[in-house]
Amino acid sequence: MMKRTRVTGLALMLMAGPCVADALTDREEARQASMALGGALKQALIASMKEGGPLAAIDVCNLSAMPITEQVSEQSQWAVARTSLKIRNPDNAPDAWEREQLEAFQAQLDAGASPDSLEVLQTEYRDGKPVQRYMKPIMVQGPCLACHGSQLSAEVTQALDTHYPQDQARGYQTGELRGAFTLERPLP
Repeated sequence: MMKRTRVTGLALMLMAGPCVADALTDREEARQASMALGGALKQALIASMKEGGPLAAIDVCNLSAMPITEQVSEQSQWAVARTSLKIRNPDNAPDAWEREQLEAFQAQLDAGASPDSLEVLQTEYRDGKPVQRYMKPIMVQGPCLACHGSQLSAEVTQALDTHYPQDQARGYQTGELRGAFTLERPLP
């Protein structure tokens, strides 16, 4: 019975044509771009934490995050960014679609969904032209708490207040939804 199901599933994908295969490719490309950004940022943050602690990590976020993001965007052909319901930088505020996805991610997590299972790929139209959008959650991990937790040192608090006077991104606990990678690109 299982072989029949697999053949049927494959047959359905083939009958559906390139649209299904393209969607899988698009999803994988977006997933890879979000992982590239996450990996590069995490590597830079961990290295700076080892060298200079949380204050050095704040400098990485303040000075290096945008060049890293731009590099991943150029390499992937997606406009790659990060957003959150609790932003640190006002330039990263979610638009209506991103807010909706973040709220849906939170609802799914609250219902017991695994963070690894959450992502969304959609096509919307702007001025009659298709734009593909993708989001994948960013979850709070242990090292994040040095700058995003509820027990921040006085030095970290002062540095955050200086660099991000409108900061809302504090008070998190490990395993919570921090935000999401958000990607988009025009379609032909």
